[in-house]
Amino acid sequence: MKILSVNAGSSSLKFTLFDMPEEKELISGVFERIGIENSFYTIKLNGEKIKKETELKDHKAAFELLVKELIDNKIVDSLDEIAGIGHRIVQGGSYFDKTVLATEDNISIVEKLSSLAPLHNPAAVVGIRAAQSVFPNATQTLVFDTAFHQTIEKDRFLYPVPYNWYTDYQVRKYGAHGTSHRYVAKKLQEELGRDDLNIISCHLGNGGSITAISCGKCVDTSMGFTPHAGIMMGTRSGDIDVSMVPYVMEKEGKSAGEIMNDLNKKSGFLGISGLSSDSRDIEDGIKEGNERCILAQKMFVNSVIKYIAQYYVLLGHVDVIAFTAGIGEKSISTRSDIIERLAPLGIEIDPEENNVRGKFKKISSKKSSVDIYVVPTNEELMIAEDTLNLIK
Repeated sequence: MKILSVNAGSSSLKFTLFDMPEEKELISGVFERIGIENSFYTIKLNGEKIKKETELKDHKAAFELLVKELIDNKIVDSLDEIAGIGHRIVQGGSYFDKTVLATEDNISIVEKLSSLAPLHNPAAVVGIRAAQSVFPNATQTLVFDTAFHQTIEKDRFLYPVPYNWYTDYQVRKYGAHGTSHRYVAKKLQEELGRDDLNIISCHLGNGGSITAISCGKCVDTSMGFTPHAGIMMGTRSGDIDVSMVPYVMEKEGKSAGEIMNDLNKKSGFLGISGLSSDSRDIEDGIKEGNERCILAQKMFVNSVIKYIAQYYVLLGHVDVIAFTAGIGEKSISTRSDIIERLAPLGIEIDPEENNVRGKFKKISSKKSSVDIYVVPTNEELMIAEDTLNLIK
């Protein structure tokens, strides 16, 4: 059965087509600059990347072009072979704790939650509508980044602010990267043959979050009301003292929106290093003795170990620390820097085993008190799996 995983942005459309339940990836790619001049798309097929420039008027045009590519490359004979389409939705609020069908009622809730994710939810709805028009016979589903975190208890998802902020305006912790953390937990359970694992999942990329998981359920996560909270990231500051916002507004004559833009797009690795938001560039800067890159890396590691240590205590005992996403899967030095700081907990990495990128592997030493794994994430596969299960 062919299932399409979709992630629609305001001017982009990422996709991966799977043959399920074999979990075989048939084609993937991204349409970019939709509705903007110089639009193009890239597809990955049989290990080869192909880039094509074309006019992309809207998301529907992107889906129509996708159908043409699928037929031209003999992946399908007709669009009716696409049995299901799973849509990634950033914000599901407290309404959804699992993947659901894309009914009109559910889509209207996604639209209603746009104020909590103004850059993401409206774009997702555009993608859903476009997919429905091009693939009228496919089962459409909604897969929420926030759903996995709905098992967090109230004393951890609430903020110590006036209670009516929660009751009147839905101010609470929602988290993000839930589909990725859920995949990591599921993969470890399958590989280790245990469903009772206590896991600290470290999704470290340009965006990052740490999640405490017990028996497959989320106990707490570092991201909060928005994906801005938690650890330091590529361009996001992570946790800060909010009192600095009005202070800097006054000093620089900026609006709240301008300060939020600074905190979301000009902070983190980029803000501290002054060089780049990309961890690879930071590592290169460190090798060259760039002091601000060295500082940025130390601050990033500090923010990560703060949450790992906190969740170590919260869970009572930890079976696995998992590293996933771009930095987590590929940065040998960052994993080493983080685990080195956890030595007081008896956690230790094996330098030889740690010499790995993008592969599922145990990298802890034999005497480590906690097993450490690299677990490549696959949110697209998780979306396809959920969609397959709803079709069944």
